[in-house]
Amino acid sequence: MNSDAVTALLAKNPSLKTAKSKLEAMEPGAYVIHRSWGFGQIKKYDDSTQKLIIDFASKKGHAMDPAFCLTTMDVLHAKHLLVRKETDAAQIASLIDKDPAQLVVEALQAYPNNATTAIDLEITLAQAIGEDRFKKWWAGAKKAIAKDPRIAVPVKKTECYILREIPVSAEDEILESFNGTRSARRRIQLAEQLVNAAEKGETKTDLTAILSGVSESVKDSNQLDAAERLYGAAIRDDLASLAKVDPSTLEPSQAALIANPRDLPAIAEKIPVQFQSRFLGLVLQTHPIEARDIVFNLLKTSQGKFTTECINFLVENGHTEELAAVLKRWQTEQNLRAPVLLWIVKNRHSKKFAKLLNDMITPRLLNAIFFAIDYEALQSASARRIPLGDILSEDTDLIGDLLSTADPETARDLANTLMLNQGFEELTKKSLLARFIKIFPSIQSLVATDAESKEEQLLVSRSSYERKREEYETIVSRKIPENSKAIATAREHGDLKENSEYKMAKQDQQVLMAQKSLLEKDLGRARITDFKDASIDQISVGCIVDIKSTTTGSGSRYTILGAWDSDPDNHVIAYKTPLGLALLSRKIGDQVKVKIGTSEDSYVVTGISRYADK
Repeated sequence: MNSDAVTALLAKNPSLKTAKSKLEAMEPGAYVIHRSWGFGQIKKYDDSTQKLIIDFASKKGHAMDPAFCLTTMDVLHAKHLLVRKETDAAQIASLIDKDPAQLVVEALQAYPNNATTAIDLEITLAQAIGEDRFKKWWAGAKKAIAKDPRIAVPVKKTECYILREIPVSAEDEILESFNGTRSARRRIQLAEQLVNAAEKGETKTDLTAILSGVSESVKDSNQLDAAERLYGAAIRDDLASLAKVDPSTLEPSQAALIANPRDLPAIAEKIPVQFQSRFLGLVLQTHPIEARDIVFNLLKTSQGKFTTECINFLVENGHTEELAAVLKRWQTEQNLRAPVLLWIVKNRHSKKFAKLLNDMITPRLLNAIFFAIDYEALQSASARRIPLGDILSEDTDLIGDLLSTADPETARDLANTLMLNQGFEELTKKSLLARFIKIFPSIQSLVATDAESKEEQLLVSRSSYERKREEYETIVSRKIPENSKAIATAREHGDLKENSEYKMAKQDQQVLMAQKSLLEKDLGRARITDFKDASIDQISVGCIVDIKSTTTGSGSRYTILGAWDSDPDNHVIAYKTPLGLALLSRKIGDQVKVKIGTSEDSYVVTGISRYADK
């Protein structure tokens, strides 16, 4: 906007005087960011309508009131990254690919005080680089940025990236941050960075003062849990070695922190990935006699990379045969957890472990996999992915390998288990079932039976449908999760052959899964009706029927409603009952024979009316 246009607008609306400089910046050619429309460029100011004409990516020539733009739109500095992407595209593309730290430096130069929040910077960079590419690019770029002495990197996203007036080395920045924080966790993180730099010969810092601060945090801080304290002690001891201080003189020692074997599972669950192997070595050093049994116990409940670390530890320490025996025993007892199962199927063909795992690649293992997937799906309220389910879908040879020793009956049972599983979508189930059918063609009948059951619709009232739906929700959201917990608890009691609680819980599971499956099929076939389509020409669903016994001459009146509407006490029958089926399509005067068990009765239809007219 030129000065005359701004003056005219201010004369019309004096309250905008404080925004005069921003209005003057809204000149043709300026680039802007709007809350709703995103990045754009002002093309002109239309004096006749007193509106800005702006080209946005998704809306060209969009007219906007300047007064409204004051609160919803920002005019960008000529050096802003998004502006330079338009005016100097080749240079920005080169920095993105070759020098991310310099790109951030130049991005910060466009902000007041050469600083902006981490959130704002990441949003701007994502727009400049492209959302699909940004995540991977940013993961590598942050490492280069952290090493650049010109840039102060924030700890939290709400804090600012700052372009320093005087560059500071990464080492000095770590020391400054260490001395400026009282957080025990943050001090341990910073000390670890110094240890890494010192081991590479990249630091000249006197580590004694840092060692003192970390030692204080490990010993006295109440902020740390057991895993954090142990890891802090390991970093402290590394610092001590680099500072020529004997780590054995420092308290508490790492060995003291893991002296009680009962504490180890909780510690193992939280230790950093890079410390897992070292942690197991420490267990061996601290508990040389019990180490093997301790690691087996840790393996049983391990997650992710720690599962691999535990197995490598056992193999490298000469416990391969014991490992094979324990895995088979856990399989028999149905105590193989998802992470261990995942490790087994991933390593079944590896040179190092193939011999160890050969006897486990059986139909029984597939059953354990299905159970673990179902259990994880029932425990999770979210739609998060299940790694075991993913590998079963992605590894096209896995089902074939597991079924290589199966007989047709076993394969059919496993296929049924698959169809009832909560951890797969319907399309995935069909894809996996096709792999069963390729090996055992007779399983095709499962698909045919399922298709037939879906073809026949069930006419139901809305109230009965809601009752069935509530019953289904109760089974899925309450009864099955409670049963899963009962199974998990019973499994912890030991030998499953003599475990009556486990057997009862498993029987309950079979009943619940069967009920769930039946309800799913019935709800899928249900068609809700209000029975207004019923006719009085002949008996149909939604009719009130008068009948008279040909034997006794006594009369009765029945209301024929939906498949789930039976109420014998009130003479309401479902059209799927023997009497209901016998009456359908009959007319007044027709004789009807109904056989229930060994007895057969004969009736005459004497009247037909509509339930909807009642």
